[in-house]
Amino acid sequence: MLIWLELLFCLAVIGYAGYFLSRYGDIIAEKTGMSASWVGLILLSTATSLPELATGISSVSFADAPNIAVGDVLGSTVFNLVILVMLDALYKRETLYSRAAQGHILSASLGSILIAFAGFSLLLDQAGMSPALGHVGFYSPFIVLVYLVAMRAVYSYEHRTLSEYTEVSAERYSDVTLRSAVKGYALAAGAVVVAGTWLPFIAKDIAESMGWGRSFVGTLLVAGVTSAPEVAVTFSAMRIGALDMAIANLLGSNLFDIIILAVDDLFYTKGPLLANVDASHALTAFTAVMMSSLVAVGLTFRPQGKAVLGLTWVSLGLFMLYVLNSWILFEHAY
Repeated sequence: MLIWLELLFCLAVIGYAGYFLSRYGDIIAEKTGMSASWVGLILLSTATSLPELATGISSVSFADAPNIAVGDVLGSTVFNLVILVMLDALYKRETLYSRAAQGHILSASLGSILIAFAGFSLLLDQAGMSPALGHVGFYSPFIVLVYLVAMRAVYSYEHRTLSEYTEVSAERYSDVTLRSAVKGYALAAGAVVVAGTWLPFIAKDIAESMGWGRSFVGTLLVAGVTSAPEVAVTFSAMRIGALDMAIANLLGSNLFDIIILAVDDLFYTKGPLLANVDASHALTAFTAVMMSSLVAVGLTFRPQGKAVLGLTWVSLGLFMLYVLNSWILFEHAY
């Protein structure tokens, strides 16, 4: 019981701090004149991925739990896309995909490429076919390079088509200065880092006490907890009418999450990280690829009506893929 209470406490801290990340991120966007999509893609997605970063470094450096680190990163990419399902269910005026800016197609497609590269590298490492640079896998610098190219491509696209999907609003935070917003943002980010560092130790205890595999715990349980900021930020952004910020945060988090694999690989000194984890993580990676591709299809096709249970067929497909991945991992845990 104490272990689960510790997990709930971590969830509460991360979720509460995530709300303030959203609020102060929105203030920074207003004060600096940045677009909602760009803030969601860069500022918020980086901040809301801090739990995965802190958890990953702690897992490989102190807890000796590489499966929890990799499972958390890849599981978070899947969980982030499930948040789109919740968003679609709650968005009543029209469908999420008909309202969202088509510029998100680029982010979703680039996310598919980056996650697929991570899954491909994992399979190569498992087969002993991937070269290494010391203890770091050869894939890590390429992941960083692809991420930087992806960010440049998204920035260039947005710069050309900014007027199509920039959220425009009157000044809503006249009583808050940019300096105080940055300070609040940094404090919230610090709380997320502290809770994320503690999380892998809780996850190890849960895996041992419940008899579950660490891949399953990392992919589903830890990924769900470390995605609490994405949930808080997404629904906070929707509440203030910044739908594109919410979507960009989720898709941007998936891009940044894969960078975390390269960071974890650097801190893991026993060899290439992906060569020392369970091969079942490849299933999660390619599930995330299918889900990202489905999001890109939905943003292109732009379904106008809901199919069942207040969801479009795109969201139903996302939910079914998530359930299938979870079920297979649960069976694998035993």
